[in-house]
Order: sequence, then C-alpha cells, then structure tokens
Amino acid sequence: MRSEELGETLLPKRLALPIFASDPLSSVAYATQEILLVLTVGGAAFLYLTPWVAAGVVALMAVVVMSYRQVVHAYPSGGGSYEVVSRNLGANSGLVVAASLLVDYVMTVAVSVASGVDNIISALPSLAGHRVWLALGFVLLLMAVNLRGVRESGKAFAAPTYLFIGGILLMVVTGLVRVALGDAPVASSASYGILPEDGKDTVAGLGLLMLGLRAFASGCTALTGVEAISNGVPAFRAPKARNAARTMAVMGTTAVVMFAGITALALIAKVHITEGGACRLTGFPGDCASTPQQTVIAQLAAAIFGGDHSVLFYAIQAVTALVLILAANTAFNGFPLLASILAEHRYLPRQMHTRGDRLAFSNGIIALAVVAGGLLWLYDANVTSLIHLYILGVFTSFTLSQIGMVRHWNRALATETDPAVRRSALRSRVINAFGAVVTALVLVIVLLTKFTQGAWLAVVAALVLWLMMRGIRRHYDGVAAELAVDDPEAESARPARVHGIVLVSKLHKPTLRALGYAEAFRPDSLEALTVAVEPEATGELERQWTEAGVRVPLKVLDSPYREITKPVLAYVREHRRGSPREAVAVFIPEYVVGRWWEHLLHNQSALWLKSRLLFTAGVMVISVPWQLTSSGRAGGPSRRAPGAVRRGEPAPGSGYERLPAPEKV
Repeated sequence: MRSEELGETLLPKRLALPIFASDPLSSVAYATQEILLVLTVGGAAFLYLTPWVAAGVVALMAVVVMSYRQVVHAYPSGGGSYEVVSRNLGANSGLVVAASLLVDYVMTVAVSVASGVDNIISALPSLAGHRVWLALGFVLLLMAVNLRGVRESGKAFAAPTYLFIGGILLMVVTGLVRVALGDAPVASSASYGILPEDGKDTVAGLGLLMLGLRAFASGCTALTGVEAISNGVPAFRAPKARNAARTMAVMGTTAVVMFAGITALALIAKVHITEGGACRLTGFPGDCASTPQQTVIAQLAAAIFGGDHSVLFYAIQAVTALVLILAANTAFNGFPLLASILAEHRYLPRQMHTRGDRLAFSNGIIALAVVAGGLLWLYDANVTSLIHLYILGVFTSFTLSQIGMVRHWNRALATETDPAVRRSALRSRVINAFGAVVTALVLVIVLLTKFTQGAWLAVVAALVLWLMMRGIRRHYDGVAAELAVDDPEAESARPARVHGIVLVSKLHKPTLRALGYAEAFRPDSLEALTVAVEPEATGELERQWTEAGVRVPLKVLDSPYREITKPVLAYVREHRRGSPREAVAVFIPEYVVGRWWEHLLHNQSALWLKSRLLFTAGVMVISVPWQLTSSGRAGGPSRRAPGAVRRGEPAPGSGYERLPAPEKV
C-alpha cells in the first residue's frame, strides 16, 4: 500500500471494537475461573466470597472505563496512558507507564493464547500433549494476519469476536431463563468435593481478608486491555475521539454484562475447579495431573445446553477458544503503536517507527510475536503460571494515568472561565481522582498478593526495559548533539590533500578495475598496497606488476604472523599521524555473487578489514564491485567507453605517469 493510502486503513466502530477490545471482552472467559481457583484453596467453604469479589471487579471496570473516556477526549492524538503521564508527570514517569504496558502487552499475548488452547483441550482432551506447539502456531498465525495491516486484521477477527459475544450472551440468557423456570443448570463438577490446601481450611481474620484480596486481584484480569482504545484513537475514523469513547462505552458495558452473567451462573451451577498439579477434587474421574479439568466456560456450556456432546457446547468452546486466541490481537495493535510512539520520541530503536509495505508497524509486530512465543515455550503455555506475571503493568499505567489526568484538569481549571466548561472539567476531575485512588489500591493488592508468586519477574522486566529506554534516549541525544552543525563553512571544508590506497591481493580484473576507479577520483597521490602473507605469492605479484607495466606504485607490507587486517590498519593510521590534514581514500575490490552459499566463499577478509577501517578517523572506504556471472551480470564491458584509458595506463594529467617501481615496507 502506498503511503497516501494510510487514510483508507482508518477503522469504523464496528471493526475497531474487535481490534482494540477483544482482550477485555475475552478476559471474561477466564476472569471468573481465576477467582474460583484462588477461593478454592480453602475448599468450598470460601466460595461465598465470590459475589463480593465479582462485584468489586465490576465496580472497578466501570470506574476505569469512565476514566479512560476522559483520556480519549483530552488526548485524542493517541499514546493513551504514556502521553498523559509524560505530559503531566514528566518523562521518567511516562517511561514507567510505557515499560509496564509493553510488558503487559507481551503477557496479554501469552495468557490469551494459552487460555484459548486450554479451551480447545477442554473440548478435545487428546490434544493436551501438543499444548505448546498449538500455542506457538497461533502466535505465528496472529503475527501473519497483523502484518497484512490493521484493517485486514479487523475484518479477519470481527466475526469471531461478535460470535463470542453472541454465544456468551445466549448462554447467560438461556441459563437465567432456566433458573427462572425452576430448572437451574448443574455443572458436571457440582458433585465433586474440594480438599483444602494444608492449613487453609481454618483461614480467618487477616488471612481471610488476604485470600479475598488475592481473588480480587486475579479477577482483575478482566480489565486487561481496557487502555488499548485510548492508545489507538488515531486509527479511528473522524470524529476520532467521539468514536473511540463510544466504542469504549460499548466494550465496558458488554464486558460487565458477560462477566456478571458467567459468575452468577458458575455459582448457581455449583462449578468446582481447582489449580492443576496436585488434584484436590474428590470424585474426579482420572488423575488431575494428567487429565485436564474442564474450564468454567466449558462446564457452564455443557450444563446449560445439554451435555458436553451437544452442538451448542462445541460451538461455545470453538468461539471461546478462537476469541481468546484472537484477544492477543489487542496487544498486536497496542504494542506496535506504543512502540512506534516511543521510537518517535527516541526511546526505542527507530526501526519500530517504520511502517511495512502494508502500512503496519511490522517490526513491532514481529518483536511482540518473538518475545511472547518465548514466554509460552518457557512456561509450557500454562495459564496458571503465566497469570501471576499479568496485570501488574496494567494497574501501574491505570494509576499513573489517572493521577496525570487530575493534574491535567487542575491546569485546565486554572485558566478556564466558562461556567459550563468548568463544570465538565470538575466532573471529569472527580472521576479521574476516584479512579486514581481505586486503581492505586488495586495495584497495592496485586503487588502484595502476586509478587512472590511470579509477579516480581514482571517488575524486573519493566525495570530493565525502563533502563534500556533511557539508555537508548541518551545514545540518540548524544548522536544528535555530535552531528549538529555549528559552523557550516568549517564542517564542509575540503581536506588539504587526498591520498588514495588500492588494496591488492592478486593482479586480476577486479584489481585493475579498482585502480581505474581510483585514478578517476583524481586523488593527490595514489598507491597500491598488498600484505606479504606468503613470500612466494608476493614475489609473483611483484613480477606480474612490473611486467604488466602498471605505473601505480605497489607497496608490500611485511606480515610475519600472517595477519592482513592489522598491518593495513597500522600503515593507514601511521600515514594519518604523519599527515593529519590529509584524507585517506581506501579502495577495496570486492566480488558480487548471486548465490547465498557463495558469500561464504568470498570477501570475508575484505568485509572484516572494511569494518575495522570504518572506525579510523579521516579514512574513507570505497568498495569497487566486480559482478561475477552468478550475480546475473558480467564482470564488466569488454570494450572501453569513449575517452576511457587502458587498465594500468595512467589517466592523462593525473600526475601518475612517472611513479616509482614497487617498494617494500
């Protein structure tokens, strides 16, 4: 796609919802399950806390959605939390948010894909042994689709997202209707007993509070990806801010309804599920360690639609697995966009800001896929293991962005005099202040309850990323300062003299071409340079040089240790020390080959020598290519161009007509 076609990639709301909101919408598929997994450590006795924990998650989601709607209207240029915090709290705080979000986007891909694979295995248990390869295959598929462009990925993922929403709402409505008619669904695990973990059945007081808070922190996975819309406002059609805010409202409402419905039905159907490994379900057929438990969604679908062999059961499992895998698409859009903004601000390599041939940020997409795939491989695509590294970054960005928005409204109110605008700003400030307090509390809860279970790895990763981005910015700032032009006349001054050196290994066509090109440059002085690695070969070269009548002097550098690079570098540097105002132009004959394996057979010494010469001040390195037949072109024309001189002949007026014979150094 041409650069001018960027406007054609802008998204209508119906495509923006599955692209930017698939993560928070799909999170409801495992958020309830994560709450139950925590509460069942004490057996079934603490499941009565589930409604209260779920209510807290719903209230928090409402607060966060309302808060981010303010961000969308105040900062419609994109960047979301990073831009809000950078502008209002400073660059270092902005980098904290950026590092946290980048880590969380990676975790979004890993957790979403692993959870999707879990739902596939719930329907087809025979695939349990292929968990990791399935996960890696889905990551590659997501990467490939996103490389096709934002709009194309939206079209590909819209249908599964809407089918998931429709399927879950159908399941919730059907289940609640059955409850109203006195035919409440019963989960297959309702008859299983739950053995408490050692010492956890008598938890009370502070321990009970911590258990509830830990369950709340796990349930907050339902909020992951909420900020993605605020990062991607520029991708919406005009009016961008209004369309983004409406999409966020639809996303929040839909997610709350689905999460509340799934949680209510899980309690009504008496779903029992525990963490894998040491099985704590009594009456469970088989061994928990080898036989996977069905997910909460799978148990509800089987209970509501008539068993785990019904058509609707497989349909719900299919769309759930598909949307969980596609939920990673939120990260595949958010990560490259944020990385592009950071690269534009010189905190990440410039390549992250480059669009591919389909106008997608291809480098960011590929980087995300590689890192997320590595995590899935390292953690065996296990959701329970990965979930502990999750959501810490989300609430770090939530908290700092809401604090930044409070400062934003304070600044606006300091200069605004219109009563209507002031009332709107005051209302927005209250929303953001309340959001800052709530998300800060949740951040503390998540940190306390998940830190020792693996969340510390996410903290370390974010810290390393923060330090790396600061280092990249220092590098770019240093380069910019070093390259800045202070005195154009002095910087563009010509060197006093130019001394040309042609590197020679043999007297063949590439060497003669390099000599001809060097003479065409008309340096003030010119010489050929060879290194005596093998005395016999060097003697033969000198004989051929004299017989051919090449008038450019040949210097021979002695090399008792058979080195090529060091003698040449020493000679060039010595020449520079003797004539510091003189520039040295080194001409290197090189073969151009057409087959990949031929690169291994040619030019390795020339490549290494060239790389070393580039670090020598005042030295210009010029490659003179000779195209071999395999490159698709002949080495050079057989007839001389008009006015050309014969190879080895000095150019008229070049000053090389009477140069001395070869000299040893």
